[in-house]
Amino acid sequence: MKFEDRTYIALDLGTSNILAYVSGQGIVYNEPSIIAYDNMTNNLLALGQEAYDMLGKTHENISLVVPIRDGVITDLDAARDMLKHIFEKLKMINDWKDSIILLACPSGVTELERDALKQVAYDMGGELVIVEEEVKMSAIGAGIDIELPKGNVVIDIGGGTTDIAIISANDIIISRSVKVAGNVFNEEIKKYIRSEYNVSIGERTSENVKMELGSLTKYKGERNISVYGQDIVSGLPKEVIISSEEVRNVFVNAFSRITDLLIEVMENTPPELAGDIITNGLTICGGGAMIRGIKDYFTGIFNIPCKISSNPLVGVVEGAQAFYKVINKRLMEGYYGKNGDTLRRKNNPSLT
Repeated sequence: MKFEDRTYIALDLGTSNILAYVSGQGIVYNEPSIIAYDNMTNNLLALGQEAYDMLGKTHENISLVVPIRDGVITDLDAARDMLKHIFEKLKMINDWKDSIILLACPSGVTELERDALKQVAYDMGGELVIVEEEVKMSAIGAGIDIELPKGNVVIDIGGGTTDIAIISANDIIISRSVKVAGNVFNEEIKKYIRSEYNVSIGERTSENVKMELGSLTKYKGERNISVYGQDIVSGLPKEVIISSEEVRNVFVNAFSRITDLLIEVMENTPPELAGDIITNGLTICGGGAMIRGIKDYFTGIFNIPCKISSNPLVGVVEGAQAFYKVINKRLMEGYYGKNGDTLRRKNNPSLT
């Protein structure tokens, strides 16, 4: 079978959600990256949204496992279980056989971690497994023509990490990653409510506060919401009222590490690309792009135009879908070696 005739599967193995694209069928899966096990039998009870709905509501005989944290597989067996059951649920497990797999990962993933990602896909039956950086796929999904020799700044704010990269001429010139993203915002909200009101709240409650009130600038229609948790002194249930301004202060403090990282990336950008950055501006991708006021926040600090990806939540897999044309071209040129590794150009003088 020719490579171009094989099934193409692209996976965005996010900390918050897993997204799967299959050629000819589109995005077939988009649910939380979590699974539930029965501790007595070690059988899988639920995955995705069904498992997420169990957060904070289970007994000691049920374990909730998040096998992917900060874009890294921390539990290889659980990750393999998750992918297997996802595609069994979709009745698409046979699509893995002899397929071409693209895995999107954060910029900070090490070679060992990349090998672990690949091994899961090969164990599932993949013929060729390719790993590309999420931020690069996000750029393509946002409509950036990365093949042009022009610098583009991409900020990909996911669930576990924020990746910032300068992309030009179909490659990443410089990239940095920081573990400040959606999950950290949730934790900072939990810490604030605990320290300010002596109330402990759960993961789902903090996620809801983030979605309802999260912002980086003032906005029309700001409001307060009731939050329910446990009084850390008495142990009794307690209600507190949280305002948009309180949550905004939490967000701005957390975002300072992202802005510091962006400054570092731009300070290390080649001078020839500096003009491109001013012209092309910043492109924000990932779930964090949906935070209220994020565009005005970055524009106000850096005085550079800023735009939001048109479909930030699925931008990585949309970019991976478009990237298949590049993969096909590279296959014909002998670009990929054993296990999806890229061959050195000196051994492939036809590559340009």
